[in-house]
Amino acid sequence: MTDRLPDRTAVIKSVVAALVALLTVLACVLPMSELPLWNGEKPGHRNQYELMAEAILDGHITFDYGDEDALLALENPYDPEERKAAKVPYHWDHAYYDGAYYMYFGIVPVFLVFLPYRLVTGEALTTYHATQIFVAVAIVGIFVLFEMLRRRFFPSMPYGVYLCLSVAFSVMSVWYATAEPALYCTAITAAIMLMVWSLYFFIRGVWVEKRENRQIALAAVGALLGALAFGCRPPIALAGLLVIPALAEFLRGRKFTVKLLGKLALAALPYLVVGVSLMVYNTIRFDDPFEFGQAYQLTVADQSQYRVTLNGAMLKRIVKGFGEMFFDYNGRTAVFPYLRTSGVFFNFPILFLCLGMADVRAFREMRKKGLSWLVAGLAVTVLVITAFDVMWSPYLLERYRMDIYFLMGILCYLIVGLWYEAADKWTRRGIAALCAVMSSATVIFAFLLYLCRVNVSYPDRVSAIAAALGLG
Repeated sequence: MTDRLPDRTAVIKSVVAALVALLTVLACVLPMSELPLWNGEKPGHRNQYELMAEAILDGHITFDYGDEDALLALENPYDPEERKAAKVPYHWDHAYYDGAYYMYFGIVPVFLVFLPYRLVTGEALTTYHATQIFVAVAIVGIFVLFEMLRRRFFPSMPYGVYLCLSVAFSVMSVWYATAEPALYCTAITAAIMLMVWSLYFFIRGVWVEKRENRQIALAAVGALLGALAFGCRPPIALAGLLVIPALAEFLRGRKFTVKLLGKLALAALPYLVVGVSLMVYNTIRFDDPFEFGQAYQLTVADQSQYRVTLNGAMLKRIVKGFGEMFFDYNGRTAVFPYLRTSGVFFNFPILFLCLGMADVRAFREMRKKGLSWLVAGLAVTVLVITAFDVMWSPYLLERYRMDIYFLMGILCYLIVGLWYEAADKWTRRGIAALCAVMSSATVIFAFLLYLCRVNVSYPDRVSAIAAALGLG
């Protein structure tokens, strides 16, 4: 009877984790249906994925609106001021090139859910439902990834701390999609979902699995998911840079042979296949295999002016962008919900737990467990993605922070785990209590930020919620 207790305990823990994950998913996806501007009741330009699925079934990749020639008379159709002055009709947030409209947003979600749903049911999948699917699978991925890391590296971490951090970092990663689920966040959450699971397979293949052939198989799955993310939102797919530290760890102490090189090439093959496919798609649209549509987007600024460059002016802009992305503070409001979206660390102070790495014992623990490459890679990748976001856009909108929230959550989880493993008994109690408090605060902050976004278009809804809570 005693021998069965660990198994029974493990089953109970797994059931509890599954229930907590399910509740987290429901809390994040159910509110998406309540907002007419984002749930398909007022589709506007936000139904492009639905239209793209229909276009592919009709044998083309353009949107045939019937007014494609209206912009041809303009000297620069990408200049919003020129479009406004000429009063020509155009379609917002589309890519326009050589007299044709294309979907600016990544094509991969069409093949992941929109086309299969259309083929199976004969109906179009409303865009926000795809976001719900992507968010749900991403949250499950975060729970699974964190549990794998806990088992492999942090056996002393209390299960309650694992659950608290899993909930907090899941909510932090997708809260914006809950507020504005259609189109923009459809592409973003698809990329987040793919990268979370890509990292799971890479980390499992390198740091958990010991059999080489299985490691290669897991890496191939990770490569496929990471490559597909480029067809959703390229900045998020840059998290694939973490393959470099994973490969360094994999090769450490291993004899490099021609046979091993062949296996690594096989694992990397999905990058080649998906990469070539996306390049062909880009060439068909824009006569440029490396153009995803950024330069031809019809939006608030002339996107053709935003290129990847590293001159002095751009470097200065990137440094300023780092400050805005991480430490910008926009203050509080005097009325409910009191918050304004700010930089990453002010939106979610739980990320200050990363300072746990300042404890020299945690640093030593990182080296002992062979996590130095991974931790450093996560930090560098966050900065690289931020730099590209700055270079590719005139503004750092809150949804762009979704590009890095999930990575910072993984980084912070690793640091907390290392800090806890290396700490003494009393420090461990303090860390556990701090994680519980900060995780609860993160969920509350995410809820208030959600209301803050909703408040832009739905003040009456927010006022009703505030009144129900007795907050005026």
